[in-house]
Amino acid sequence: MTTGKITRRAALLSGAAMGAASCTATPKMTPYVAVSEAPGGVFAHGVASGDPAATSVVLWTRVFQALMSSNPSSLTVSWQIAKTEDFAVIVDEGRFTTSAVRDWTVKVLAEGLEPGTHYYYRFELGGAFSPTGRTKTLPEGAVDQARFAVMSCSNYPFGYFNVYDLVARHDDLDAVIHLGDYIYEYSNEGYGGDAGRALGRSHEPPHEIISLADYRMRHAQYKADPASQAMHGKHPLIPIWDDHETSNDSWSGGAENHDPQTEGDWDARRRAALQAYYEWMPVREPEMAREAFFRSFSYGDLLTVAALETRLMARARQFEYSEVIPTLQTPEDVAHFRDVILWDETREMLGAAQIDYLDRTLKTSVAKGQPWRLIANQVIMAKVTAPDLNPHVTEPQIVELEQQWNEARAFVKMSALGLPLNFDAWDGYPAARERFYDLVRGAEAGGMIVVTGDTHTWWANDLIDKNGAHMGVELGTHSVTSPSPYRKEFLGGMGAEYALLTNRDNKDVRYLSGEYHGFIDLTITRDAARAEYKAVDTIDSGNYNAFVHAAFDIAREDGDAVFSDMDGAGFKDRYLFGK
Repeated sequence: MTTGKITRRAALLSGAAMGAASCTATPKMTPYVAVSEAPGGVFAHGVASGDPAATSVVLWTRVFQALMSSNPSSLTVSWQIAKTEDFAVIVDEGRFTTSAVRDWTVKVLAEGLEPGTHYYYRFELGGAFSPTGRTKTLPEGAVDQARFAVMSCSNYPFGYFNVYDLVARHDDLDAVIHLGDYIYEYSNEGYGGDAGRALGRSHEPPHEIISLADYRMRHAQYKADPASQAMHGKHPLIPIWDDHETSNDSWSGGAENHDPQTEGDWDARRRAALQAYYEWMPVREPEMAREAFFRSFSYGDLLTVAALETRLMARARQFEYSEVIPTLQTPEDVAHFRDVILWDETREMLGAAQIDYLDRTLKTSVAKGQPWRLIANQVIMAKVTAPDLNPHVTEPQIVELEQQWNEARAFVKMSALGLPLNFDAWDGYPAARERFYDLVRGAEAGGMIVVTGDTHTWWANDLIDKNGAHMGVELGTHSVTSPSPYRKEFLGGMGAEYALLTNRDNKDVRYLSGEYHGFIDLTITRDAARAEYKAVDTIDSGNYNAFVHAAFDIAREDGDAVFSDMDGAGFKDRYLFGK
């Protein structure tokens, strides 16, 4: 096969890098040293807080029962929360009894708190105190600004959690929004296994996690990480799950990475994964089915955060490239798949119960006079068509790619057909996406900013409905550690060019970059928002430099959220630490 190399110049001349950042080489800088040790002892998994409300917040820890010489059947832990770090005046306190039934985790709801206030909390057992955590309640009334760290995809073997460490060094965040893939399910022979062995960060247990004991052990490993503990102890967490908290490409009835013949019943695996999740995460548990993990957070008269669940409750099974390609023998077959099969109205993402909840949530936000709606979302919502890779990749490159992804050959073949880039994203469920847009339109809920994880890639997208109406903007965050398909090393060293090609062929994609792991530092004020894509230059060691990889300003025009500065100004890498 001949290769037509995608040059950066050709891509730029054809409009590929509209609004793109200029990614310069990282200079030699003074190392920024991440936290190197986590506290041991009884509270070896640290502390965390999450799902804040105006007068309450969830507090979490875990007792390392193995240290107890008496091998008790249960333990009663005391907890306190105060306005000051010296705990001079206790605002709320209590006792919680834990046992092996809940994997010795402790999760309590601190109540009677004041809105928009920082608090400090701690746990105690037998005279031993946990590390002191810091949290914050939701504000009420007039609010001028809210600031969030938005992140996703923290895969332990792929590298050090330097992104967590960087977030922990910020003092003035209102919350951390984690968009899922908080843990990964793979064995040490699977995805990330080689990287884990090289860095001494192999998964525990070593096999793919399937049972309740497996999922508990994997959560424990992630919570034992010192950078993870630093972040969780500093800010309240608002998490949503994506697929890897259960298994890759999960849907309501199964998962791509689950084989009932060898791994047993999917429902049993899902129940185990969710039990461990609710034991180990500082979140409120839903009153409906355990899969109904959707909720909202109101920041006074400024904005509402609506946290979606798009995996386990209602999602239809994804289309697979290898299954679709053999059915597309003629142009008519392609058109029928694209315009009829893909648009099947029964293919759901959210489900009726969540749609009803979102309808009420958005209407309440509008009634409060809030100018903004922030949607915490798992997978890319914007329309993204796969660029034709066939003129640009060789057979050896396809073979190499197949070592990383078994769908690679089918995907390259499919890329010539003008079909969606990712069937697992909202593009695989276009009718469901239009139902969501209709919901937003019906509630007159403008000012919509969607934040998205999953792809391990930076995005800035316009959200356009099927009739061409602008619905809002989407900000896609890179990963904590998981590798991007748009990184330079991917596709035989053509990953960055692949990003330019994707950018060029999709007008709704304003910015796309696979370089550097990081998080979105999102500040929202009454009239505008600013998203800074903060990155680290390495995850291969705990010594790193941090910088702003790109930045975007968002304005409100006629109630709609729009990008206001896409001319490249302000997109240069700006370094935060070092000289």
